[in-house]
Amino acid sequence: MIVFAIASVTSRKMLRSVIYLLFVLIGIAGIFFLIDYNFLAAIQLTIYAGGIIVLLIFSVLLVHHIEMELEIAKTTKQLLTGSLCLIGLVIFLITIYSYDFKEVKNHLTTSTVDIGTKLLSYGPGGFILPFEVISVLLLAIMIGAIIIAKGSKPSNKNNSSI
Repeated sequence: MIVFAIASVTSRKMLRSVIYLLFVLIGIAGIFFLIDYNFLAAIQLTIYAGGIIVLLIFSVLLVHHIEMELEIAKTTKQLLTGSLCLIGLVIFLITIYSYDFKEVKNHLTTSTVDIGTKLLSYGPGGFILPFEVISVLLLAIMIGAIIIAKGSKPSNKNNSSI
């Protein structure tokens, strides 16, 4: 995942960068599966690895040329960005290692949250209507993005008088 993340931000080809990002997101879903967070892993695969990456690929293919190469940032900007990332990593690690995590023993309660039935319910507390409204809204946004990306062709009218 780290190799693909670095390849995603250093690749000069836009489409390759998006594909590398797809591999990173699939790897994050794999980590969720390994720690037995199956719902988060499924959401990661469907929403991010499925939907967002497809949206990015469509936008790259519609707006830019596939062969388009991205600009290389100046060395000073690269060094500044790298140093800021390292500072953020150090702050993160210091915060994590300085916190006193307490072990919970004999904590065997389970929750019975029926997310699927709530998502598909149309009664009180159900989410099917907002889900459908958001899906129609996203469809309208995609159609609008395609129309804007295609643009209009210039007309070949001659305004000469006879």
